[in-house]
Amino acid sequence: MRLATWNVNSVNARLPRLVEWLEAVEPDILCLQETKTAEFPAADAERLGYEIAAFGDGRWNGVALLSRVGLDGVAEGFPGEPGFPDPAGPREARAVGATCGGLRVWSVYVPNGRTPEDPHYQYKLAWLAALREALGSELGSFERLAVCGDFNVAPTDADVWDPAQFVGATHVTPPEREALARLRELGLSDVVPTPMKGPFPFTYWDYRAGMFHQNKGMRIDLVYASAPVANGVSGAYVDREARKGKGPSDHAPIVVDLSV
Repeated sequence: MRLATWNVNSVNARLPRLVEWLEAVEPDILCLQETKTAEFPAADAERLGYEIAAFGDGRWNGVALLSRVGLDGVAEGFPGEPGFPDPAGPREARAVGATCGGLRVWSVYVPNGRTPEDPHYQYKLAWLAALREALGSELGSFERLAVCGDFNVAPTDADVWDPAQFVGATHVTPPEREALARLRELGLSDVVPTPMKGPFPFTYWDYRAGMFHQNKGMRIDLVYASAPVANGVSGAYVDREARKGKGPSDHAPIVVDLSV
């Protein structure tokens, strides 16, 4: 089974590239983030044999699951998920889950946080805490589980191109990293992909100032897998080629091959 995750930064803007990539890489399950649409453009993916579970609310956010191995038990959001700016208000389109070929999969787009002083940062931490509780419940029902997506957190200093450049910024603060550690405490493993170039498996590069060509990136797109899934990983890589060319997303996909 081939599992992949990709923040496409607008599925409509990236649709021709997405379809070409699906044809070339042939993932069985693809998690998408930042789809930025309320109406997912499904026709091309369906033509390729994919079922689609999409959760979007328009211009911002948005997640989707594409599967050609079944799509059951679809859930839009998770219990306890906070809203923003009112935690008790409507939740944003940031998580969708389903069972695909015996694997419980979640595609998540974790809030950015903006700055540590911004209310969005506290929202991010609350969102991650609620995700942990929800995944704990999921693991009670699903032994084979993977949560994939744009976590907007670099797990360690080795996951950013220059830690000195991120002092005082989000994505690297101790509370954010502790939130990821709490997810791993559930028994989830960080499936670290192999980079296609250089020593660092970065998945995101800012569009500005030639950051991609200088490989000044971050590893913020992650695949966290339960032990039965992680133990079956036969290979994983960052598809850096998908970040090249005309009109790419600022993220590259992660592709994970599972032997079972």
